[in-house]
Amino acid sequence: MSVTAENTGLVIEDIPLVKGDPDFHKITTDICRISEKPITKTPRWWWIAFIISGMLAMNLLIMIGYLAWEGVGVWGVNIPVGWGWAIVNFVFWVGIGHAGTLISAILFLFRQKWRTSINRFAEAMTICAVICAGVFPGIHVGRIWVAYFMFPVPNQMSIWPNFRSPLLWDIFAVGTYFTASALFWYTGMIPDLATYRDRAKSKIKKVVFGILSLGWRGGNRQWKHYEVAYLLLAGISTPLVLSVHSVVSTDFATSIVPGWHTTIFPPYFVAGAIFSGFAMVMTLAILARKVLPALQNYITIDTLERMAKIMMVTGMMVGYAYSTEFFIAWYSGNMYERFAFINRAFGPYWWAYWTMVSCNVIIPQLFWIRKLRRTIPVLFALSIFTNIGMWFERFVIVMSLHADYLPSSWDYYKPTWVDAWTFIGSFGLFLTLFLLFIRFLPVMAMSEVKGVLPRANPHFHHNMPPAHKGEA
Repeated sequence: MSVTAENTGLVIEDIPLVKGDPDFHKITTDICRISEKPITKTPRWWWIAFIISGMLAMNLLIMIGYLAWEGVGVWGVNIPVGWGWAIVNFVFWVGIGHAGTLISAILFLFRQKWRTSINRFAEAMTICAVICAGVFPGIHVGRIWVAYFMFPVPNQMSIWPNFRSPLLWDIFAVGTYFTASALFWYTGMIPDLATYRDRAKSKIKKVVFGILSLGWRGGNRQWKHYEVAYLLLAGISTPLVLSVHSVVSTDFATSIVPGWHTTIFPPYFVAGAIFSGFAMVMTLAILARKVLPALQNYITIDTLERMAKIMMVTGMMVGYAYSTEFFIAWYSGNMYERFAFINRAFGPYWWAYWTMVSCNVIIPQLFWIRKLRRTIPVLFALSIFTNIGMWFERFVIVMSLHADYLPSSWDYYKPTWVDAWTFIGSFGLFLTLFLLFIRFLPVMAMSEVKGVLPRANPHFHHNMPPAHKGEA
C-alpha cells in the first residue's frame, strides 16, 4: 500500500516507520540517553547480563587454555569424524553474522527505509558473531601455537600455507568480511558519534568521541563525501554476503564425502545464513524493545513483520534445498549418495535431522498467518527455534562423516563437556561484546532514522492525506 504525493510523482509508504511523530531532538534524546548515563546509574539488568556473559566468556578462555594444554583429544572427535563441534560452531556463527551486512548494505541499496531502526545493532551483531566464528578455526588446527600457518606469511621454517586448503579460503573470506563489515559499521556511526561528542559533559568523553567522530561537523561537503563513501562500502559489502558463505560451503562441497560433494551448497548456505541471521536480529530486537522501552517507538511491529516475511522466504528456500538434496541423491543413481541421505533421516542421528526439519521448515510456516507475524511472543519463540534448527543443520552436515566409505571405520560422535562449554562460552563472548556496544555506543542510527521522517521533507508531509499526517 502506498500514498502518492500530489504533483511529485513519488510514492510515500503509508505504514509509519516511527511511532508518535517525534521531532529530531526527541530522537537524539531517546537514543543518547541509553548510553549517556554514568556507570553508577547503569541499569541493574545490564550488570546482571554482563556479569553472566562475562563469566561465560572467561569460561571460553579457560576451555581454550585446557585444549592447548591437553590437545584435541579432550573433544569428541574420532575417526572418521575428524570435524566436530568446532566446525559446526564456526559455520553457525558466520551465518549469524550475515544478516547485519544484508540489512545494512543490500537493503540500503534497494532504498528500504524500514531498515534504519535495526541496521546499527544488526551491524554490531555481525562484528560480534564474526569474532566468535574466528575463534574456532584457530583452535581447530590442534596445535594452537602454529595457528599462524593459516596466514600466508613467511616464517622461520620457510613453510607456506596450502592454498588448496578450504581452511585458508575461510581465513581470506572471513577476514575480508570482518574488515568490510567493521568499516561499514564505523562509517555509519560517524555522524552519531559527533552527536555524542557535542552532548558529552565530561572532558574524557569529549576527547574520545571527538577522535572517533573524525572532526565531523555536519557540513554540506562532509555529508556529500559521507554518502558517497557509505554507498561505496555498501556496494563492496553486498557481494560479500553471497561470497563469504559460499566459500564456507566449499569446505564441504570440494570434498568427495557422500552428501557433501554437491553444487547446491553455496546458494543453500547463503539462504540459511540469511535465515539464521535475521532470526538472531529479531531475537535481539525484541529483547532490546523490552529492556529499553524508548526503542519501542522505533523498532515497530511493522518492522518486525517485514523481518518475519524475509525469514519465511529464506526458510522456504532452505526447505527446498533439503528436498532437492534427496531428489538428486535418488535421481543420480549413486548408491553412496542415496545411503548418505537415507542415513541422515533414519540413521543414528535421525533425532538431529528431524529437529532441523521441524525448526527450519515446519515451524516457520506459521509466518503465513498475519496475526502471528505481529505477535511479539510468537516472533520471539520462532526466532529461537530458527537458530536452534540452523545449528542442527550444520551439525547434521558434519555428522555425515560418521559413516564413510569403509563400514569398519564407522563410529558414533559424542561431544564432550569441553565441546559443550566451549560452545556456551562463545555465546558469552558474543553477549559480552554486544552488551558493551549498547551501553557505550549509539544503538540506533539516529541520522538515518531522522532522514525517513515526514518532517525531514515538509513538502511531502504537507501533501499527505489527513489520515496519514502525524502517524509517521
